[in-house]
Amino acid sequence: MKYGSGIAAVDHYVNHDYDSVFGMSSQFAAIIAAHVMKRQSQLGIAGHMAEIGTFEGRFFIAMALALEPGERGVGIDTFEWPSPKVRDKLLSHMQRLGVRTADMTVLTANSADLTSADIAGPLGGLVRFFHIDGDHTPKALTHDLDLAYAIMHPKGVICLDDMLHPGFPLLTVAVYEWLQKHPDMRVFCVIDREDIVAAPKFMLCRHEAAALYEQDLLDNFPEWHFEAASQWEQWVAIVLTPHPRFAVVE
Repeated sequence: MKYGSGIAAVDHYVNHDYDSVFGMSSQFAAIIAAHVMKRQSQLGIAGHMAEIGTFEGRFFIAMALALEPGERGVGIDTFEWPSPKVRDKLLSHMQRLGVRTADMTVLTANSADLTSADIAGPLGGLVRFFHIDGDHTPKALTHDLDLAYAIMHPKGVICLDDMLHPGFPLLTVAVYEWLQKHPDMRVFCVIDREDIVAAPKFMLCRHEAAALYEQDLLDNFPEWHFEAASQWEQWVAIVLTPHPRFAVVE
């Protein structure tokens, strides 16, 4: 299946070079995220991009290619697994795949040791799209959410990886508890997985910003809309999936 975000550089990368960068993020999720970034640009929402858990850069490169001129990105990872060579692979992939490397900062660090200022400093401004794919423990995710929230554009988006993954069930609990402490925030979209290793992503934003993204996603990706939606007590989030269907019980 060919995917399209509406950003030519991203679409070429996702459909032709995505698998050349080792990682587990799905093509489907990258396209939806890039489209949200395109929507932000159309609305005049300017800012930067950040990612915790960059690895070789599969998802990071898609986001970097979605940035507008003058916007910057920062990728954060310990770059220790499976070897210290992973950082060199990230830099090589970025250069090979057309990323404006002069606008990218690669931080070799554990996000647990960082403050929001450590991330905002290299960027020089607020973050409009923040992807979190770091240490998969509730404590670490809560810390990373706090980092992102502190430097997020008022109409920005936080994207969380590996939600509803059977290997990390307590991450969803951590998100729910964090949302209880931040009632201005909500999940507005669930991006379903393509298979077990590309688990769903949650997209979060402030309540008043949700309308900027929801209808646009429905208008542009109607064939991927799971109409039953995702229930979050006081609100519902849209669900986008490559195969929108109910389970068939035989």
